[in-house]
Order: sequence, then C-alpha cells, then structure tokens
Amino acid sequence: MVMESNHHQVNGKQEHEVDLKDNNDYEKKPNSEIKYMGIKAMPFIIGNETFEKLGSLGTLSNLLIYLTTVFNMKTITATTIINIFNGTTNFGTLIGAYLSDMYFGRFKTLGFATSTTFFGLLVIALTAAVKKLHPPHCGANEATCIGPTGWQMGFLLLGFALMIIGAGGIRPCNLAFGADQFNPNTESGKRGSTSFFNWYIFTFTFAQMISLTLIVYVQSDVSWAIGLGIPAGLMFLACVLYFAGNNIYVKVKPTGSPMTSVAQVLVVAIKKRRLTLPEDHQPSSSLLDYIPPDTINAKLPHTQQFRFLEKAAIVTPNDRINPDGSAADPWNLSSIQQVEEVKCLVRVIPIWASAFLYYVAIVQQQTYAVFQAVQSDRHLTSKFQIPAASYVVFQMLGLTIWIPLYDRIVVPFLRKATNKEGGITLLQRMGGGIALSILTSIVSAVVEEKRRHLALTKPIPGMVTRRGAISSMSATWLVPQLFLSGLAEAFMAVGQIEFYYKQFPENMRCIGGSLFYLGMAIGSYISSFLVSVVHRATEKGSRGGWLSEDLNKGKLDYFYFVVAGLGTLNFVYFLLVSNWYKYKGCGDGDHNAGEIGNLEFTQTEIKPNV
Repeated sequence: MVMESNHHQVNGKQEHEVDLKDNNDYEKKPNSEIKYMGIKAMPFIIGNETFEKLGSLGTLSNLLIYLTTVFNMKTITATTIINIFNGTTNFGTLIGAYLSDMYFGRFKTLGFATSTTFFGLLVIALTAAVKKLHPPHCGANEATCIGPTGWQMGFLLLGFALMIIGAGGIRPCNLAFGADQFNPNTESGKRGSTSFFNWYIFTFTFAQMISLTLIVYVQSDVSWAIGLGIPAGLMFLACVLYFAGNNIYVKVKPTGSPMTSVAQVLVVAIKKRRLTLPEDHQPSSSLLDYIPPDTINAKLPHTQQFRFLEKAAIVTPNDRINPDGSAADPWNLSSIQQVEEVKCLVRVIPIWASAFLYYVAIVQQQTYAVFQAVQSDRHLTSKFQIPAASYVVFQMLGLTIWIPLYDRIVVPFLRKATNKEGGITLLQRMGGGIALSILTSIVSAVVEEKRRHLALTKPIPGMVTRRGAISSMSATWLVPQLFLSGLAEAFMAVGQIEFYYKQFPENMRCIGGSLFYLGMAIGSYISSFLVSVVHRATEKGSRGGWLSEDLNKGKLDYFYFVVAGLGTLNFVYFLLVSNWYKYKGCGDGDHNAGEIGNLEFTQTEIKPNV
C-alpha cells in the first residue's frame, strides 16, 4: 500500500495533503515527507472548537424556551420539534462520516460544515431580530396568542436544517482532524494528541458553562436578538480561525468507507447461503484465510457466533484467487478475517440497542425538567431569578465532577479489588449508567409531585404566561435529578464511547463514533413518539392530560414513572445481551467471555494498537 504526500505551494506557503491508507504507512516512509505542525496547528483547531461550541450550544441550550415564548408554540409541539431536531442532528453524523471517508476528507467536510452551521445560526438569529420573522408577542392574554405563519415556520426550519447539515459534518470529523496533526510514531506526537483530547474536553465543558449561564441569561433577560446574535458571531469567528490555519494543516485524503467491506460480506453470504459449512466448526482449507499485509486491523480469532456469515468465505471452483492470496472479486468471495470483522459489528448491535430507552430518560432532563423549572421558584434574590434553561448546567456538573473522581479514586480502588485494568468491565459501567437513569426518572417523579402539590396549595405571587401558577418549591430541588442524569452519562455515555472504540475493528472506529450518535438520535425519536402517544391517550381523560401545557393541571410525575418502567425493562434486556456478548479477541475457547462478572479484555484490548 502506498502513501502519497503531496506538497503544494499556496501563497508561498506549504500545504500538506496526505493519502493515508493505514497507520502502518508512517513506518514505511520517512516522517520528513509529512510535515506535522502539531502544537502549531492547535491554536487554530482549538480556537475553532471553542467558538464553534459556544456558537452552537449557545443557541441550542435555550431553544425550547425560545420556541414556546417567541414562536408561541405549545409545550408538546416545542418538545416534539426539539426531539426530532436532536435525533436528525445525531443521525446526520452517519452520512457526514460516510461522505468524509469516501469523497471529501476531513478538512473539506469540516470547512463546509462549519460554514453551514454559521449560516444556520444566522438564520435563527434573524428570526428573533426581524419582527416579521416571528409571531407577535402573546402578552398575558392567551386568547390573543397567535402562532407562527407558514413562511415564518419555514424560515425557522431552514435554520434548523442548516444546523443539522453542519453538525453532521462536524461531530464525526473534529476529533479525528485534530489527531491528524500529530505524528503517531513519535513520543512528542503521542503526547501532543493526548493534550489535544484533554483540551477538547475542556473546551466542551467551558462552552457548556458559558452557554448555560451567560448566553442563556442574555437571551432570557436582555434580548433574544442579542442573545442569538452572539452565538452566530462566535460561529463566524470559528470559521475565520479554521480557514486561517489552512496552509499548515495535515489533510488526510479520503480512503474509502470500511462499510464497503461489510456490504461485501453480507452480499456474498446471501449469494452462498445454500452452501454447507465445514462440520468441524473450525476454519478449514475450504475458507479463504487472507489478511492484507498493510491492514491496520488486528487478526481476529475464529468465533462460533453468526456462523452463517462464514459462507461468504467458502471457496468454490468458480472463485478466482489472486497470486497474493486475495479474492479476485470481493463481491463474490470474502476472507474469514473480513467475516470476523463483520461479526464484531453485528455482535455490538444488541448492546447498542440498549442505549435507545436509556436516552429517553436523559432527554426528559433537557426538556421537561426545564418546564419544571419554569413553574418553580427560581429567585436568588427578590430581583434576580435564574433562567430556567440554566439548571441543565447541573447535569453537566454531575458528569464533569464524577469523571476525575472515578478515574483517580474509584478505578484504582476497584482495580485492587477485581484485578481488572478498568476496575470494572465496560459492560458493567454501562449497566450502572442505565440503573442511574432509572433512578433519575424516579427522583424526577417524586420532585414533580412535590412541586405540583405546592403550586396548588402554596403558590408564590405571579403567573407564567400561557401556563399557570408558580410553585413555592425552590427550583434547587431539581438539582438532584439533573446531577443524577449527569452521573448516568458519566457511566453510560463515556462507557459506550470506549466500548465502541475497543470492540470495533480498527478501521471502523469512526463508524463506532457515528453509532454512538445514532443511538442518541433513535432515543430522541422514541422520546418524541412516547410524548405524543401519552399526550393523546390521556388528554381526553376526566382529569386532563398528563402532559398539560400547565404542569399544575397535568401528571408529569406519572409520565416519569412510565419512563422509569421502560428503563427497568431495558435494564433486564441489557443484562441478557451482556451475558451473551463475546468480546472482540476472545476465541472459541474462552467460555467465560459472555459473563458480566468475569469479562476481561485481552492485553491487546486494554492497550489498543492505534
């Protein structure tokens, strides 16, 4: 396999385009042929990351309140739109990753996506700044409340569509593009990439803190036009910084999607479905055993699961073999290594499916928890109250506080007790996250019952427009449920990312990252569907709907209990599929590979060869 390092003169400066088929190519050619700028490229990339996140999160953090107060939407409508928007945004990462790998490369994909996100934020900011682009203010009289016209709604959805396209390109490519700037074969390069990942997490945390506090305050208490204009301006700075570093970036050319190999195995297995596999349940001379010499994927041992896929590797008299041992036509014959790689992907799917209902519980803390805060006492002083959307910051705090404690204190303690490298297995960590999400929903239900009871018996002076009385319960009571959801994310979300990274073949790790976002997307869609079903099923009841516009007239606590019940069923399902799961690298002789309490990574998996 050949690596091309193309150098072009642009305005007197060197531009580096690298055709990388695999990491091993670094060892086959002198590093001098690729001029890694490393740390010198970081001000542009980290600066872009910071402003991009401040821009996008600054708008998204308070979007639910914007739709209900400026566009005069009902709670159910706004919640459904947000869920669909979040779901489609996360689903778009699959398309973005595919287009980047197959056609455009990460640099062009990020450049286009960053610019598109800026225009999306600009469109949304204009809906607030231009009076004709949003309906008139409702005032205190709900009867005079007018919803958005068709073209006002169309203009708003245009902004959403542009943001979806932008996020689809940014999310799967930004981390990988930053890592591309460091030489993976030198100690300084390895340290630099580690530093980059740390700074990436820091910028994400910093952006969330600023977005959920200062920007949300400006939007809610100063001006929506200014509050949404700030994120658009920050996104413009992100574009400027990104393209300013154009001449020093290492740009990896697209090398093709690994999903092509997956498709080949599936197609060939279907073509050869009538053939008979060897009876000894072991790979034999009738199966193509070929591993490309330049592959980055580790050789996988044979496994008994999904044996029907092995029919794709059966060599028939009609199959032609190249002199190097590879199949002449990969759409008619696959290698047993390709089959085992596809098994890794198929084996992960049931575990991945457990994330769907988990995210249903987490999504409620970003939607209905905000509405709970709206009808709770948010005053810090007699003249200042915390914006409702800012309470979501406690979810982030739960995540950021627990991770270092877990890494520095809990893991070393558990490592001594269990003799496992990570203290507990990744599946155990993910299971803990699902259990915490159930507890989050139960706590949310209990707190909502208390909030509604005080709103009906001891309300504080004032009314929320188009909603109802404000409960005398302090919104601080919402902190436990939000903090618990942050802990759940520290277990489940972080565990998922590491699980996909270690369990996917090396060349499919970007697909694993996209699968993470796709799970969030499906969870958002299910949440939207569940909200709609519960609302329609209960709105005609004698006591009114559970998800009433005025939470004091509804039964939101019942809805939380439904979510907790679904989460419990999901937890049981997770235990079953976890017990069945066989880790990558565990061959047929490892009979304990599927037991939750005895799962161990091989040394290769603990320290993956990236």
